[in-house]
Amino acid sequence: MAFGRGAFSPRIGAVSDRIQQAITTLGGKVDKVVPHAKRRLAYEVAHHRDGQYGVVEFSLPPTQARELERTIRLTEDILRHLVVRRDE
Repeated sequence: MAFGRGAFSPRIGAVSDRIQQAITTLGGKVDKVVPHAKRRLAYEVAHHRDGQYGVVEFSLPPTQARELERTIRLTEDILRHLVVRRDE
């Protein structure tokens, strides 16, 4: 997840908690959460050059992936996200 520069730390923590809660509500399990870190974006996104990245590793039934994507898209503080299927 990439957060905009305007989002401050407590707000980012709240968004991360909300995403983790959505994962568990949808029947998934959060495996690992990497704390967010400030980085320069590779290209400008929504007029932002700097952002904060966070990674959440989780397991989720494939049928619930679209609902999680919808939840993430509706979160205004997240500029970009990528959900990737991990090989087992």
